[in-house]
Amino acid sequence: MITNLMKEKEEDWSLVIEPKSSLFDLQLKEVWRYRDLLQMFVTRDFIAVYKQTILGPIWFFLQPLFTTITFTIVFGNIAGISTGGVPPLLFYMAGITCWNYFAACLTATSNTFVGNANIFGKVYFPRVITPLAIVVSNMLKFGVQFVLFLLLLSYYIFTGADVQPNAYLLLVPLLVVLMAIIAMGFGMLISAMTTRYRDLQFLIGFGVQLAMYASTVIYPVSGIPEKYKTFIMANPMSSIIEVFRFAFLSSGSFQWMYVIYPTVFAVVIFILGMIVFNKVEKTFLDTV
Repeated sequence: MITNLMKEKEEDWSLVIEPKSSLFDLQLKEVWRYRDLLQMFVTRDFIAVYKQTILGPIWFFLQPLFTTITFTIVFGNIAGISTGGVPPLLFYMAGITCWNYFAACLTATSNTFVGNANIFGKVYFPRVITPLAIVVSNMLKFGVQFVLFLLLLSYYIFTGADVQPNAYLLLVPLLVVLMAIIAMGFGMLISAMTTRYRDLQFLIGFGVQLAMYASTVIYPVSGIPEKYKTFIMANPMSSIIEVFRFAFLSSGSFQWMYVIYPTVFAVVIFILGMIVFNKVEKTFLDTV
């Protein structure tokens, strides 16, 4: 009798919160139900950063532009690092556009639990919405910087530079998704670990900068000494950036392994990050 009454009562409830039955449960139905919250988080992350600045969204253009000019002067002119025949501004802009998106997603996602502990402790919503919102909002920023890269590319094509987009442009959407998945997977993993080991918060920014130098942002694959090539290409971002440049500039080299390896890496790190994220989610308020 009591069981029947409970079942009848459940039919009147608009929301039933149940414990996750599996560490692999991403609660996709719940994410869809809270899509308005996801949109609000995306808007907040995109607008709030430069809300009280004088130049506002113009910083989305200035930041990669200044970085590209600095890299051109330091690595191109002073250090004399070859760009494989590609105009230095275009070469560095391609790498920076990709790396900025990856680094921004990873850095912000890695602070999910610690930075949102107050919200998580007061109201229910699928926790995965927070890192997902970070990835989506940064994709909007990536879009702005990508437009800047296309404008620069158009200028060089118009002036007769030896750069030519090719059919591998069809792989670019996949490359963007791979960057998002890898950053989100790593971010969820690190975020779960920072609930106990706060030192990681200080190491993540430093580590991201070091990882950039261990990728093909500032040099082509052809310029890597053979004894270091395996180490550099172990960084999945190296392959992604190389394919990105090849698709737009027809410069460098292309191998299908440059697509297969980051794809496998993305799947593995995302599954690992998801398992740890779901496990820590249940008890992290006791340690934060």
